[in-house]
Amino acid sequence: MVDVQGTVADGFEPVRDAFAANFAERGERGAAVTVYRDGRRVVDLWAGTKDGDADPDASQAAPWAPGTAQIVRSATKGIAATVPLLLHQRGQLDLDAPVGTYWPEFKAAGKDRVLVRHLLAHRAGLPVLDTPLTPAQAVDGTSGPAALAAQAPAWTPGTDHGYHAQTYSWLLGELVLRVTGRTLGAWVADEIAGPLGLDLWIGLPEAARPRVGRLAPVEAPPRPAAAGLRVRPKKAVSDAYADPDSLTNRAFRAISPAPDENSDAYRAAELPASAGIATAPALARAYAALIGPVDGHPRLFAPATLTLARTEESAGPDRTLLVNTRFGLGFMLHGPASPLLGPGSFGHPGRGGALAFADPESGVAFGYVTNGMQRNVTADPRAQALVRALAAVFG
Repeated sequence: MVDVQGTVADGFEPVRDAFAANFAERGERGAAVTVYRDGRRVVDLWAGTKDGDADPDASQAAPWAPGTAQIVRSATKGIAATVPLLLHQRGQLDLDAPVGTYWPEFKAAGKDRVLVRHLLAHRAGLPVLDTPLTPAQAVDGTSGPAALAAQAPAWTPGTDHGYHAQTYSWLLGELVLRVTGRTLGAWVADEIAGPLGLDLWIGLPEAARPRVGRLAPVEAPPRPAAAGLRVRPKKAVSDAYADPDSLTNRAFRAISPAPDENSDAYRAAELPASAGIATAPALARAYAALIGPVDGHPRLFAPATLTLARTEESAGPDRTLLVNTRFGLGFMLHGPASPLLGPGSFGHPGRGGALAFADPESGVAFGYVTNGMQRNVTADPRAQALVRALAAVFG
């Protein structure tokens, strides 16, 4: 039996029960979950080992600690999307302007009418690169933006949507750099993580390296432990991931060969699509701050910006993921592909496990991180078990 550490407020015990069950039934190795309600932390739990590849029975295995952080993969996208929305709120970025207004080189290859909102809503037609980047090129700060400036869209921008799994890093990163003169990771550090005291980085500083655990693959659980989710994808989806020429496969292979996510170089890289590093409390606190005041800090999103974040921009069959997805401006919205707490919830999952979101109607903000990567993209059985437990709290 895993020793679950931390606290839950009265009434939130079902979340603790579901968290413990993840270790007993769903293959969890090391994880943490945090929930805020109306700016107050009501759940803060952690358990297991710091490293996903550690033997949990070995005496030398480092335990998960309160400050343990992990790569959260695409849950980074939600944090990254916060930046252009706040720039828009401050009058520094027009969401309806062509991207080329800020990044002139981007106009090449028929992209002169790609709007900023298209980038945020996965409608730019740029989920793939004709020539994938090497891991070294992916993190050098120039090769990714240059490749996308030259890349022709896979479909007419603005007419359809498809998940920009990797290219989102360089699209948003370069846009923010051109508008502000700062990298997206530096902007997050200066304007969000620093003021709110978040253990959250897009570009891990050397001093924080010892706090970050190692990722490792784990098997998805069979039903019923899979929390009612389809744990094996439909054949068409499986075939697309296996086909080297499919849009799906190519989108996830925009960096090839696959980088070592446990390497210092990858963790230090500013890849806003996939390489953010955070603790569960940091993710939950960040989303809590988007929707309301936290410990004396004013809310980050004005009401109009919050509306933009969770107003549907893309919906229906996703050209990349081949399932129905819903996106607002940079945030994934509640739906069958990524169930959140309620219809008004917005956030982002990370491939293999992590999840962070806010639900303004209930005042809830949620953050879950894990070191055991399962084979899923938008909905993880462990995260969904926690979300269902949280929903049960509200009846």
